[in-house]
Amino acid sequence: MLAVYAAAQDRTDPLAGLMVGEQPEPSTRPGWSVVTLRTAGLNHHDLWSLQGVGLSGDRLPMILGCDGAGLDEHGREVIVHAVVASDGWRGDETLDPARTLLSELHPGTLAERVAVPTLNLVPKPAGMSWETAACLSTAWLTAYRMICVNAAITPGATVLVQGAGGGVSTALIQLGAAAGYRVWVTARDEVKGARAVDLGAERVFESGERLPERVDAVMETVGAATWSHSVNSLKPGGTIVISGATSGDAPAKAELTKIFFKQLRVVGSTMGSRAELERLAQFVDQRGIEPAVDVVLPLVDARAGFERMARGELFGKVVFSVT
Repeated sequence: MLAVYAAAQDRTDPLAGLMVGEQPEPSTRPGWSVVTLRTAGLNHHDLWSLQGVGLSGDRLPMILGCDGAGLDEHGREVIVHAVVASDGWRGDETLDPARTLLSELHPGTLAERVAVPTLNLVPKPAGMSWETAACLSTAWLTAYRMICVNAAITPGATVLVQGAGGGVSTALIQLGAAAGYRVWVTARDEVKGARAVDLGAERVFESGERLPERVDAVMETVGAATWSHSVNSLKPGGTIVISGATSGDAPAKAELTKIFFKQLRVVGSTMGSRAELERLAQFVDQRGIEPAVDVVLPLVDARAGFERMARGELFGKVVFSVT
């Protein structure tokens, strides 16, 4: 079957190991299902895998991809949940120390077919497009848990999203606006800032700019470069929800004094559960949200999508049409 896979890894030139070609069909096992994919999504996780982060070299070649939607063996339209718990785990699978994502231990979704635990299949709402369904499993699920679960805020609250343009950032903007929050965004790119407003952001500020008032919560994925600004932007008792650190995880100042004196909450957030993915799909469908999609490409042209991500040109998600 046609698939996009990591054949080699290189920290400085990750695309050197990217291949598009034939790979073995997925094997079946009790409690697992094979999904014939219609669409699949690209994430930074796929680039990191090509750099050797989170994917052991002894597992190569590995089919990449965490996002996917398609038909199960019974013809049911499903969305694939990418977090695979270890055998016997009960409860929130993101808390399982031995959990993996598709494409780390088991082949991923950038292929014509993928095998996943049957419990990881979420019904796709009947009216939802395949392109929307392909966006939800990773970046959108991460954003949903951050802003709708872990931020612990109510409609009318003001939320600052650090950075505009990536899959998580655009999802935070769209979900926050739909949930009734006042969403502010920082951006280094004027064009991406303007597009963030089109998605529902109320105001856009330059990175590091002093805000006119402090906010109730900050959605942090940038890390070291924005950490002090995030802490300084919060009201007393406010919350930082952090799910990534693309600029590094060692800020010049930890801001510990401000954190305890202002009684700030710092909440780590990773992906989301299958139940949260199901609620996210229903929320997106009920509110008529159309995720920001940068480009839709046939799977055979996947390299072009990876190149756009590697150059930092994306605004929203890259979606691949599989069949």
